[in-house]
Amino acid sequence: MTGGLRLVGFEELSAAVLRARLLDHRGSFWSGSVLADEEQVGLHDPLFFHQLGGFGAVALTPDDRDAGYLLGVVTADRLAVVHAVAVHPDHRGRGLAARLLQRFAGLAAGTGARAVQGVARPDDAAARGLAEHCGAVPAPSPGHAGPGCDRTVYTRSLRRA
Repeated sequence: MTGGLRLVGFEELSAAVLRARLLDHRGSFWSGSVLADEEQVGLHDPLFFHQLGGFGAVALTPDDRDAGYLLGVVTADRLAVVHAVAVHPDHRGRGLAARLLQRFAGLAAGTGARAVQGVARPDDAAARGLAEHCGAVPAPSPGHAGPGCDRTVYTRSLRRA
């Protein structure tokens, strides 16, 4: 499980320092990823740490080391979009990504979001596994990222209380 880890919203941290720290350790966080290094860097747009940081969270160990994080946003049409999720190898397989996603979904539902959605490459086994674990429904999206760049869109409805 994820015992001993605490989830901290980006709004409680220095955005620039956190972004730099996560980028410095991307080799660990994104090890085994189907994404090339330049794609990994591209996911960490400063916008997700500064202006959109209210939906982001980092999981910290008791000694304040980064264990995992999620970048996301809720759109004007009430779609909660997971932009990126990464977990350090020392903390994989313990439900941390699901816990980060659950936090995000809760915040998103609180703002009126109707669904959570993420987009991944069809060969991204980690994204597929997380989506299945969280009850998201996959839909192929041919050419989603341009000609010949197919993606899978994973969607999970958010129930209203």
